[in-house]
Amino acid sequence: MTEALLEVHELKKHYPLKAALPFQPRALLRAVDGVSFSIARGETLSLVGESGCGKSTVGRSVLGLLPVDGGEIHLDGVRIDTLTAGRMRAMRKRMQVIFQDPFSSLNPRLKVRDIIAEPITNFHPAVRAEEIERRVASLLEKVGLPRDAIGRWPHEFSGGQRQRIGIARALAANPELIVCDEAVSALDVSVKAQIVNLLQDLQRELDLSLLFISHDLGIVAHMTHRVAVMYLGRIVEIGTRDAIFLQSRHPYTQALLSAAPQVEPSAAKRPRVILRGEIPSAANPPSGCRFHTRCPHAFERCVKEEPQLRRVSSLHESACHLNDERPLQ
Repeated sequence: MTEALLEVHELKKHYPLKAALPFQPRALLRAVDGVSFSIARGETLSLVGESGCGKSTVGRSVLGLLPVDGGEIHLDGVRIDTLTAGRMRAMRKRMQVIFQDPFSSLNPRLKVRDIIAEPITNFHPAVRAEEIERRVASLLEKVGLPRDAIGRWPHEFSGGQRQRIGIARALAANPELIVCDEAVSALDVSVKAQIVNLLQDLQRELDLSLLFISHDLGIVAHMTHRVAVMYLGRIVEIGTRDAIFLQSRHPYTQALLSAAPQVEPSAAKRPRVILRGEIPSAANPPSGCRFHTRCPHAFERCVKEEPQLRRVSSLHESACHLNDERPLQ
């Protein structure tokens, strides 16, 4: 996994807030404020963090569902954030999404056949009806649904089955990158495992790249290659799965990991990290390190100077001033 399929550099997405008084300058909600990462072909990068940190905004910006306010997004070497609507349409078939809610993401007025066939007819209008029917049936089989599902309505399926339909729809366009936006968070635990295993099987079979957005660290630990940890619109730590879960260097990452339940009795017990205070507003982030208002290790430099991502090992970067006091691994 060396060739980068997706490259994101200094991505920014800001939302203007309503002014309290007429003629008062409007504040900006800095939902994403300078995020950079890359995803190789066949790789899964997981984006984790608390609700409201900007994870889903990153995913939707990558897909072109939201206009960006700064930075660059490259897909296979082509900058896509500045493309016209017509040229973006041609690129869109290479990127698909699996949404969080399997109940609202499927059109209740369409049968399964039409839901899955829609990307095929959109991107390949010359394909004959017989070939579309065969393709839909093949996709249903690939995601583990019976052939007779093709003529049924979305309300006839369970949540897990609906998410399988959503996966089949995403695969219909033959994408290279799939954004999984909390794709398993609305499902029962046993169904989550089935969907995650299905995604892993499909990734190996089709050489897919996945941007997996989640707050479930147990699922992330099971399926990802690399992890990027977001806090208040910025990535504070990024590295391989083992680097993040076994050798995390940022206090926020350590707090997230300590809050995650450990179900394996043999696993080493992590020290409990208690964060004080509330998450600051993204409209008025703290000076210096954005995490210093809640960090148990904050010192004077953290208040004044914003830390940048710094290499702490060959495949691991962390944005924390404490790293200057520690040797590289």
